[in-house]
Amino acid sequence: MDTTPADTQVSQLESHLGYWLRRVSNAVSGAFARALQEKQTSVTEWVLLRELHERGQAAPGELADSLGLTRGAVSKIVDKLDAKGWIQTEAKEGDSRFRLLSLTRAGLRSLPLLAEVADQNDSRYFDCLSATEKSTLRELLTKLADHNHIHDVPTE
Repeated sequence: MDTTPADTQVSQLESHLGYWLRRVSNAVSGAFARALQEKQTSVTEWVLLRELHERGQAAPGELADSLGLTRGAVSKIVDKLDAKGWIQTEAKEGDSRFRLLSLTRAGLRSLPLLAEVADQNDSRYFDCLSATEKSTLRELLTKLADHNHIHDVPTE
């Protein structure tokens, strides 16, 4: 039995900012994931490579914490990147159980190619905006993330 009064106003789907954010986000992230797949790489692998590049060396647990992933998920990604020859593992001096990860030469060579994929994807979707509009959008999205304590790195 419907208990909603007939004269109750229901907001339009398009009136919600979340609708537009999701619509754009799905398109941008989906296109990026597909472009990376053509390079036999996943978004998660790209994110981990970028993080490792920034840090130089890191333990798997540190990467899990900074990326908001489980240690098991990081272990699987590390295995895939190791199989590609893009990362190397070294035991920490004095503790063979503690591993430090770093990029190999092949991993370092792959980064500019994958960064170009990211840059092209951003250009495809955001070059319709002026530099000022891009800056404003980034500031607004950062403000929303900060206000809502959204710190996880998007990996998929």
